[in-house]
Amino acid sequence: MTATDQNALKRAAASRALDYVSDGMKLGLGSGSTAEAFVDLLAPRVRGGLKVLCVPTSDQTATRARALG
Repeated sequence: MTATDQNALKRAAASRALDYVSDGMKLGLGSGSTAEAFVDLLAPRVRGGLKVLCVPTSDQTATRARALG
């Protein structure tokens, strides 16, 4: 499996996880490349008005989440 295939699968998993996110939820934001994809996909929804409380598990994830709004 190529790195491109792996990244596509990670992004698909992150996208599927977002199907379970709803307004008012508390979310743990993990670490690693799949969590990074999740944060990337979550950010536009938050900027669009989704209200969630997120707790990052690493400084890297916290920095990325803040940078994306």
